[in-house]
Amino acid sequence: MGFFSLLFGTPDNKLLAETINKGAFLVDVRSPREFSSGSVKGAVNIPLDSLTQQLAKFKGKENIVVFCRSGNRSSTAKSILAQNGYPQVLDGGAWQDVNKILTNQ
Repeated sequence: MGFFSLLFGTPDNKLLAETINKGAFLVDVRSPREFSSGSVKGAVNIPLDSLTQQLAKFKGKENIVVFCRSGNRSSTAKSILAQNGYPQVLDGGAWQDVNKILTNQ
């Protein structure tokens, strides 16, 4: 569990699992270097600092899960996406937490 998840609570694992099962667009918002060191199978890397320039990648996606190292950047990513017309985004928190849910199905 990530540091920010401990402070602010974890995402609803049941909802997260249901969203992933629906074929969610899994987005790791960490840096390319962090992403290359390990991530969730099937995830794409769209770093937080380039998120607004890559909004087109989210078009037509019904279920979106964003995650990062601790949950801080994913929370920011969720807010940015909501402000740009993507309210169907779920903050998965830390990538390890999302990975646990994905691999335990």
